[in-house]
Amino acid sequence: MSTRSNNPLRFNRRRFLLNSAVTAGGIITTNLLSKSSVFAQAPALITSNAMRPSIPYGVATGDMGNNGIVIWSRSDRPARMLIEYSTSESFNRVGRVLGPITSEEHDYTGRFLLKNLPPDQQIFYRVTFQDLDNSRIQSEPVSGTFRTPSTVGRDILFVWGGDTAGQGWGINPDFGGMKIYETMRQLNPDFFIHCGDTVYVDNPIVSERTLEDGTIWRNITTEEKSKVAETLQEFRGNFQYNLLDDNVKRFNAEVPMLAQWDDHETTNNWYPGEILQDSRYVVKDVNLLAERARQAFFEYMPMNYSTRFGADSSKIYRSFQHGPLLDIFMLDERTYRGPNTQNVQPKSNAETVMLGRPQLKWLKKQLLESKATWKVISSDMPLGLIVRDGPSNFEAWANADNGRPLGRELELAELLRFIKRRNIENVVWITADVHYAAAHYYDPSKAEFTDFKPFWEFVAGPLNSGTFGPGQLENTFGPQLMFQSNPPGMRPNRPPSEGLQFFGAVKIDADTKVMTISLRNLVGEVIYTKELTPES
Repeated sequence: MSTRSNNPLRFNRRRFLLNSAVTAGGIITTNLLSKSSVFAQAPALITSNAMRPSIPYGVATGDMGNNGIVIWSRSDRPARMLIEYSTSESFNRVGRVLGPITSEEHDYTGRFLLKNLPPDQQIFYRVTFQDLDNSRIQSEPVSGTFRTPSTVGRDILFVWGGDTAGQGWGINPDFGGMKIYETMRQLNPDFFIHCGDTVYVDNPIVSERTLEDGTIWRNITTEEKSKVAETLQEFRGNFQYNLLDDNVKRFNAEVPMLAQWDDHETTNNWYPGEILQDSRYVVKDVNLLAERARQAFFEYMPMNYSTRFGADSSKIYRSFQHGPLLDIFMLDERTYRGPNTQNVQPKSNAETVMLGRPQLKWLKKQLLESKATWKVISSDMPLGLIVRDGPSNFEAWANADNGRPLGRELELAELLRFIKRRNIENVVWITADVHYAAAHYYDPSKAEFTDFKPFWEFVAGPLNSGTFGPGQLENTFGPQLMFQSNPPGMRPNRPPSEGLQFFGAVKIDADTKVMTISLRNLVGEVIYTKELTPES
């Protein structure tokens, strides 16, 4: 299908609406209706709020790429999801689709994959939920917007970060809620990458915390956030909690999300097969907790996924094309990993797995086939920072021995060697997890393992969580510290009110293809910037 005229940035709106009639997951009921029309030409709507479904958590979009975008919302009861979309904010000409019926089985969440959209266009949409017994009874619509990728290249701006509502720092209305989401929204980014710890199900939220200066931090609290999550409803309640924040809801309505998970969606530092030794938990089987966490994650993140919740039915690792300038590769360093050990095994075995062979094979293939100028790998854990799990075990890739690759480092060495030997250019890593911002340059001339192309890794976070001092770098892959936001030895778990909240922004210039990475603070000030020129 082509929607372009001789000018590649123009398109025919009538053809757009007609061609959008074939989409996955629903049925177009009508096209090119006037703004006074309604679904199925129904009689006048019933507007009694007591009878109408409601949309308590707003709308969101996600998994946006060249092939479409997911529109997400949640009703408060079983209802039919209805979506209108247009290239005009006035909705004077619209496409309309029937989305799924929400059900208790999936906590009344619904999503729809909208495909065949025109490139490089601002799309406006609104979601309504319709009563199953009376089509005249509908919720108030909730609106959002997004911009589709360009097929010919235009400037791209995206933001990233991780670690939301952790360490007991929740939604504080006196502080203005999760203000960093509003700061990111004001940049008008094309999309947002959440690098993991989208929720903290193992960090209960209490109503008040006394700060060091004697002032009180006051949190909104809910029943599900008052204890560690063990039941499916408690996991769901953690995602619902973040959606109580107006900043987050406004951000979600305007900025598509690419989401991955890390440990705190399930429990701290978890790995498959673990049995918890934590007295807060009645359920000790981490596999059971992870199954419930996974279901809640898929239900509440705007992702394109199968409704079967088996371990392999829906993959968190996936890739997205964003026009000719950018491909994005989202990793899952949690689902397939081996146990957290001392991480010094000399040969690969079940304990050294981080990505796993299928995911590693997929990533190599995706990188090799990518035609985009820039390849961004979103990792839920940093590569060279030492992240411990207890006194002698390790949670991330690095093992603190500063020597040749051992343990999980073997898998990373294999990937980096592949990138070099296949001459894959312009690979940049982004991550979060450690609750501060940093820039690292991996230099083979200063590394113990040298068979790789030099590359950059940028770290950004937290997003309304506690802030911590910087970690220690391990020299196996030669990371050089170019910037860190926080001084060594700072007191741990600083509250958001101290302003030490950080996110990253990436801009790619369509003409020069230069990538500019900036690390920014709570109010959006640039605290570090780096320009990268593509290799070719």
